[in-house]
Amino acid sequence: MSISAEPVPGVAQSLAAGGSAPRAGRLRGRGERSLIDGALGGSEADLEALFVRHWPRAYRAAYLIVHDHAAAEDIAQEAFLAAVRRLDRFDRRRPFGPWLSAIVVNRAIDWTRARTARRESGPEAIESGAAARQAAPSGYSAELLAALRALSPEHRAVVVLRYVLEYTPGEISRALELPRGTVNSRLRRGLDALERRLEGDGG
Repeated sequence: MSISAEPVPGVAQSLAAGGSAPRAGRLRGRGERSLIDGALGGSEADLEALFVRHWPRAYRAAYLIVHDHAAAEDIAQEAFLAAVRRLDRFDRRRPFGPWLSAIVVNRAIDWTRARTARRESGPEAIESGAAARQAAPSGYSAELLAALRALSPEHRAVVVLRYVLEYTPGEISRALELPRGTVNSRLRRGLDALERRLEGDGG
């Protein structure tokens, strides 16, 4: 039996409110498939247009998982380059955004796990944390970012994909190659944990 992943009022709305970057599919201009065809044909202009179209969402997803500005920029750029290198194997019947986001999210999770394992501490880590907060995407409260940071990387990732990037549970399931029930379970647990933490901060 799958667990329902309906939005939790307030928490999900707060996440969505900060995600001002529109879904790539909603942007006007040349179609995504046309840009991909051009990029595969060697057009630097089409490749740049594809990058510009998807960069804001890729960076936002990376930042909300790693909470580090420089790392988020590196992860988003590296993910895009990895996607370009595999572009000839991309199924163009599907949207590019969820595929790219899966690469971003998986790299962000790996980065977060590695950082947690190192357990960095001391002046450099404190300065890095302060710089990361200053570079946070606008629209998110410090309390919400702190609550999101407290989630495991896996739960953080599906919450970001669902309520910030607005992918459906089905799209997340396909992109991350996870069972739909696992996605729904992580969404529910992640939102419940966010709600508990935010209610505790407000108490």
